[in-house]
Amino acid sequence: MPTLRPSKAWSVMERGNARFVAGEPEHPRQDVERREALALTQAPDVVLFGCSDSRLAAEIIFDKGLGDLFVVRNAGQVVSDSVLGSLEYAVGVLKVPLIVVLGHDGCGAVQAAIDASAPDATPLPVHIDGLIQQITPAVHRVAKANGVAPSEADPHDVGREHLRDTVAELLQRSEMISDAVAAGILGIVGANYKLLEGTVVPDVFIGNLAPIHGAE
Repeated sequence: MPTLRPSKAWSVMERGNARFVAGEPEHPRQDVERREALALTQAPDVVLFGCSDSRLAAEIIFDKGLGDLFVVRNAGQVVSDSVLGSLEYAVGVLKVPLIVVLGHDGCGAVQAAIDASAPDATPLPVHIDGLIQQITPAVHRVAKANGVAPSEADPHDVGREHLRDTVAELLQRSEMISDAVAAGILGIVGANYKLLEGTVVPDVFIGNLAPIHGAE
């Protein structure tokens, strides 16, 4: 199937989320025929890099079906070599036109990074700490901006700052991704998911992706 433009791919994602929020999902492309058609090939329109939180089921909150999304997730959506390799595969091999980086409110990884900043914090297991350390710079910047101790930083502000850091790091560390954005064939949207409302709120647009909600 032909590759969508980045703006079109994001527009389709927005409409799917709107259906989910309204309680009117279509559950598209989830039948036997779709499953069989994908047995030997895939052509997703979007690669989604998000938090592993069980409440961020990507295909559900965007009302997508089998083969629509190439999904990469870990706790706190922190960049790693395996994440970059997966995203580059989606961009370079599968030719997806859009990366969506998805954070959310009430993120346990963000809260853990804040709590770990307290002077008397209990040390975390080494692999959890490795994830949390990538969120810590956002904790300290938010705390400094608000004139509070890092352990008192606002989780919402930290989550938003970390989301922006994540998008910036993708561009900095992956020449393939930054080149595709520069060529106009790839867009990146950084967004936050609201757990209660179910809404996906965009915060960062990279590439030919002005905040033109619903535009084709």
